[in-house]
Amino acid sequence: MTRAGQWPPAPAPLPAPLVDNHCHLEYPAGDEPRSVEDRLADAAATGVTRVVQVGCEVESAEWTVDAVQRYPQMVGGVAIHPNEAARLDAVGEYDAAFERIADLARADRIRVVSETGLDFFRTGPDGVDAQVRAFRDHIALAKELGLPMQIHDRDAHAEVLEVLDRDGAPEQTVFHCFSGDAGLAQLAVQRGWFLSYAGTVTFKNAGGLRAALAVTPLSQVLIETDSPFLTAHPHRGTPNHPALAALTARTVAEVLETDLATVCATVSETSSQLYGPW
Repeated sequence: MTRAGQWPPAPAPLPAPLVDNHCHLEYPAGDEPRSVEDRLADAAATGVTRVVQVGCEVESAEWTVDAVQRYPQMVGGVAIHPNEAARLDAVGEYDAAFERIADLARADRIRVVSETGLDFFRTGPDGVDAQVRAFRDHIALAKELGLPMQIHDRDAHAEVLEVLDRDGAPEQTVFHCFSGDAGLAQLAVQRGWFLSYAGTVTFKNAGGLRAALAVTPLSQVLIETDSPFLTAHPHRGTPNHPALAALTARTVAEVLETDLATVCATVSETSSQLYGPW
């Protein structure tokens, strides 16, 4: 999986360190792909000093387990992406894949079950049952291991809530790349969940998402890139990288009418509370 185009420049440095709560550094991206080391160095120079690296297929999860040992800036998350769960189930390979993920989730420096949930945008009705089954398996795994869980929710808000209500959400639950409205944000906040905002919140047409951010207390806000995808304005459509979390942080500060240093410090502290020390 790649994203073509020129790498956008790193933004101005932040006034305090920030954590990128969700990225996929195993993917080569750009017309001239940059190394993991280069992307982490650019991030550090901007003030994004730590990242949560997520592998959500078996191969990328194995890469993640190795990478978090080599890069002290990283901790990791592993899971089977909902679309991948439906694909594996269709060919009879889901059970073996989930067993492997469950083993990898026990590895050193793997700190979150991520990303799991429901995605009805790409997977049709035939894959719904497989996605729900996988989501429930990951919820149980997060509870068994005492790990936080990051949810992938695309065009499936009501169904995600239904599963969480039925099975009970893990004690620490994060909506990765939150895409709901203010009503869903308020509901999530009331239940003590965390909402991770990606570059999408900076898009000019994302007024509804900014309204959701406006009702999210800063103590429950996380910031992510989901790189190399979802690049923040004004670089939308180019390859994303962790340094660009700084652009999203500035939008968060504007919407919440809070100074940027406080946003960075609070998000970093919340990240440490969720994922432990790097």
